[in-house]
Amino acid sequence: MPTAIRPARGRPCTLVVCRGCCCGQPLKYPGWDHAAQLRRFSAAATASEGRFAVRVTDCLGPCDQANIVVLRPSPEGRRRGGRPAWIGWSMGADCTEEIIRWAHSGGPGLAPAPLTLELQFVESPAERRRRQDQNRPA
Repeated sequence: MPTAIRPARGRPCTLVVCRGCCCGQPLKYPGWDHAAQLRRFSAAATASEGRFAVRVTDCLGPCDQANIVVLRPSPEGRRRGGRPAWIGWSMGADCTEEIIRWAHSGGPGLAPAPLTLELQFVESPAERRRRQDQNRPA
C-alpha cells in the first residue's frame, strides 16, 4: 500500500530562511528586497524538482549577522559528514544565487560549499555557547 511518507533517504537538503526579529526586516536593511529573495528561493526550490526544500522560520539567533540562512543537509548528506551551514549577511543577488546553486547540487555533505559563501559562514548559537563554555576558567 503506497504511503505519503517518504523514507528519510529521499528527503532533500533544506534551506531554512530566518524571518524573525531582525532578518527580513526592512528597518534593519532598507535597501534590500527581502520578500523578493524569499520568492527567488521558493521558485528555485520548485524548479529544482525536489532537490531542495525551503522553510521559513522565526528568529534563529545571531541577529548581529542578519540575514541568516541555514542550509541543512539531507539525510544522505548527513551520513557523509555534512552539517548545517549557517550563512550570515545573506543578502545580494550573488549570495542568493550561490546558496541556490549549492542547495541544488545537494548541499552539505554532498557538494562542496562555494568558497565565496564560506566567507559568510557564522557560528550557530549552540556552537557559540559550546566555544564560550570551553573558554571559561575552571
